Amino acid sequence: MTHRPFVMYPHKALRTPAAPVTEITDDIRAIWDEMIGVMDAMPGYGLAAPQLGIGMALAVVDASTKRGQAMRLANPVILHSSVEPRAHEEASPNLPGVGAKITRPRAVTVRFMNADGVWDRHEFVGLWATSVQHQIDHLAGKMYFDHLSRTKRDMLIKRAAKLRG
Repeated sequence: MTHRPFVMYPHKALRTPAAPVTEITDDIRAIWDEMIGVMDAMPGYGLAAPQLGIGMALAVVDASTKRGQAMRLANPVILHSSVEPRAHEEASPNLPGVGAKITRPRAVTVRFMNADGVWDRHEFVGLWATSVQHQIDHLAGKMYFDHLSRTKRDMLIKRAAKLRG
């Protein structure tokens, strides 16, 4: 399956907040289908539309062990975050070859428009929670490394640039 290429950091699409989706159409469903194919091929646990240069508030998440459990989210917003933290190694195909351990809330309750165009809410825990928070960051124009200190972030970006040559 061919798909749109990943935009590479520091592409403007990665730093621009995504536009809200007003309704779920066949075009939106097709974008979600493409995103799930890309996510499964990476392999990854989630993908946000801006990573493919699409400026819409769309994300997919699948942290299941056997795949095929992808959740489709439009306009996701965190309503509640647990106090308990969880650290996990995060990375992005938009800045290949590097990653960093990021600490985020262990569980989050997210409100979103689902594939049927209905507002829904879901509690995500563990790797699911990490992934959905990572995607929501992308939709806000943030990258995972924005959670690092300036020194660590600069080192990570320089290391990625060296790997690209």
